[in-house]
Amino acid sequence: MRSLAFGAILVALTGLSAHAQDAGDVAAGEKAFAPCKACHNFQKNGVGPDLKGVVGRKAGTYEGYNYSAALKNSGLTWDEANLREWLKNPKAKVPGNKMIFQGIADDKKLTDLIAYLKSQS
Repeated sequence: MRSLAFGAILVALTGLSAHAQDAGDVAAGEKAFAPCKACHNFQKNGVGPDLKGVVGRKAGTYEGYNYSAALKNSGLTWDEANLREWLKNPKAKVPGNKMIFQGIADDKKLTDLIAYLKSQS
């Protein structure tokens, strides 16, 4: 009986550990954001729009930035799923957008970067 209870606890803890890893590492995400700094920050628009509060924002709506028609008309809201697809391959997610970025193939890096973006919201 004890081994059954112990096994159930291990399964539960393994699930919690996997869930915590899925949340991403904010510090690693900040490092992954380094190349993005050429165009984006969290204080004002630059070459790219201000990303403060981007998670949950409707795409193409940040005040004072000149978005492509493709992004303005995309109907996207920057939730985790849409951010993941966008950051993986922006040209595939929204054809005709003007962001010059090839994307991030590494799923762990994407998860960490999204965690960092969420921490800046």
